[in-house]
Amino acid sequence: MANKRRPQKAAPAATGAADSGNYPVVGARQPCPCGSGRRYKACHGRAAAQAATELVRRPFEGLPGEADWVALRELVPAATARLTLKGGLPEGVTAVTLATVLPMALPALHRESGEILLGLQNDTASGDLSRDLADTLQRALAAKPGTPVDAGRADPQGPRLQDLLDLDAPFEPEVHSGFEFWLEGEEEPAGEVAASLESANSAALPTTRLTGVEGAYWCEAPGKNHLRWVMARPEEELLDALARLHAAGASSLDEPQGAEGSRLVGSFRAHGLTVPVWDLPSKMTAQDCEKPAAAFAERLAEALAATAPLTAEERRARSGLTNRQVTLN
Repeated sequence: MANKRRPQKAAPAATGAADSGNYPVVGARQPCPCGSGRRYKACHGRAAAQAATELVRRPFEGLPGEADWVALRELVPAATARLTLKGGLPEGVTAVTLATVLPMALPALHRESGEILLGLQNDTASGDLSRDLADTLQRALAAKPGTPVDAGRADPQGPRLQDLLDLDAPFEPEVHSGFEFWLEGEEEPAGEVAASLESANSAALPTTRLTGVEGAYWCEAPGKNHLRWVMARPEEELLDALARLHAAGASSLDEPQGAEGSRLVGSFRAHGLTVPVWDLPSKMTAQDCEKPAAAFAERLAEALAATAPLTAEERRARSGLTNRQVTLN
């Protein structure tokens, strides 16, 4: 997978560096487009640098399927999803497809067929993943067919995915067993593409998206399987509810519907959402998870509706869950 860099909080911009005016982004040492005669980094580039380093905690908030966006960004090796643009497709563009990873970690690719492939798991230049992806998408739409799109630097005032995509269109990921979707038509991989395809396929864990609940992905790993479930709920409320269930012995995906031996072991924090993780017996398949996951969703809804303060046992359970929480970004 392509490495992903976590932007850091920047110091406040100097007073006067961000006065009125919307100027294009240029190189740090180039003259500022405002005409001040100063270098860009010492003038309007200060505001641009601050915008680039301020982390947007939930970059996919407001998009259909936010939980699935997070899963495809952080958890799923090989998947695609068709994207629908506001106002339809430009002339010459046949489709826009989101992909977890592209050959040689390309940010995007404008295929000869007119299809746009947009890579999701790439390194980004700013703290707003949505704006960076929107910038890459716009450049891919303007590129000639057959052209790869390199990494760029988005305008801090530029559009975000929420501005470019049809927010009423469904987001329906398709999980693949490998990265053969990189290939167009009947073409045979060769050279760097073949080597990249072989390397990516060998590293991909078998993964399946559950159909009965949103944002839940089963994966097969040596020794035991896992269920990683991205939940678009406020973190504190969700942790309270998980603690209530854990203290009551109701946080597993076990009998009567599941396979004995599943265990809630902790959670990730990714792009502003919490991702509980269960260890599963090696014999528990994705299909075996469907009914237990649906039953757990019902128990979780009841726990989320509870308003009583946590008991001492529930507070201890919550502390254990938060101690085992890992932040991915």
